[in-house]
Amino acid sequence: MKFRVERDVLTEAVSWAARSLSPRPPVPVLAGLLLKAHDGVVTLSSFDYETSARLEIPAEIREEGTILVSGRLLADICRSLPAAPVDVETDGTKVTLTCRRSSFHLSTMPEAEYPPLPSLPAILGTVPGDSFAKGVAQVTIAASRDDTLPILTGVRMEIENELITLLATDRYRLAMREIHWQPTTPGTSTAALVKAKTLSEVAKTLGGAGDLSLALADDDSRLVGFESGGRTTTSLLVDGDYPKIRSLFPESTPIHAVVSTQELVEAVRRVSLVAERNTPVRLSFTEGLVTLDAGTGEDAQASEELEAQLTGEPIVVAFNPHYLIEGLAVIETPFVRFSFTSAPKPAMITAQRALDGDDEGDYRYLVMPVRLPN
Repeated sequence: MKFRVERDVLTEAVSWAARSLSPRPPVPVLAGLLLKAHDGVVTLSSFDYETSARLEIPAEIREEGTILVSGRLLADICRSLPAAPVDVETDGTKVTLTCRRSSFHLSTMPEAEYPPLPSLPAILGTVPGDSFAKGVAQVTIAASRDDTLPILTGVRMEIENELITLLATDRYRLAMREIHWQPTTPGTSTAALVKAKTLSEVAKTLGGAGDLSLALADDDSRLVGFESGGRTTTSLLVDGDYPKIRSLFPESTPIHAVVSTQELVEAVRRVSLVAERNTPVRLSFTEGLVTLDAGTGEDAQASEELEAQLTGEPIVVAFNPHYLIEGLAVIETPFVRFSFTSAPKPAMITAQRALDGDDEGDYRYLVMPVRLPN
């Protein structure tokens, strides 16, 4: 195999494909990146039995062939090369990368032992990449990071006609985002539980390349796939029944409060500096005002007041500051609305563009309050 390719093109492609490599692969060959030079392109592939990634880059092919080489080492080398064309050439069990006066010699791995990559399932439709990326960022904050509960580390993706609903929870908060998309077949109705980590990587690396194609297997392979800008990634779905969490959103909320998003985020960050670990920040909503305070007794204390528009009875609630900040930080509108049924019940946070306007119904964040002593 022998080809020449621009350094930036190779570096970016290798770095993207190497993202899927496991730091502790079950077999040594899965630490490798598969490169195949053919028909004027180089195909780069990675696979760890759960997640696969594949893309093609244009190259000057002088001799076709296939090699398997350490993916992370190759990525590190490519990033260190000078800005010039890179020549890649194999000689027996060695591969040489030459760029100006820099030269690297790497041992290849036995490509015959590399497992076949899964094919992309049937494409169900397309969704705007930017909308998908934004929705994923808003929802995955609520997914659990506890691998002992694998079901909760996933994001439930419900597809109904022209609407995709993303849902995630870690038992202490719940996030939901609705996204409009274009199904290939009208009346599509299905659901899948996708790893939050996989969705985050897809959103970060493919969300900016225009429309994103969504694929879902209808057989026992349990595969979900995404394709955009010539890049394809697949992943195994999370196995298990996701809890029915939609019913946790309250049907009616007699108490509402609207606050400036940015001012509230900054105030919570300041006040929570004195909150010891696992202690909450208290929010007291009264007419025209919300008072934030943290700290108790003789320890450090902090308080701050912000303007707020209250509808309903005054209410005092307390939240984990980390959960509160994460939910507020992904809201891009100037205002947020807090909706309460009562102080002990979960509070629903939604986006709102104007102080006196309606809330944006496509994103909802439900967070459990911390119980305060009577």
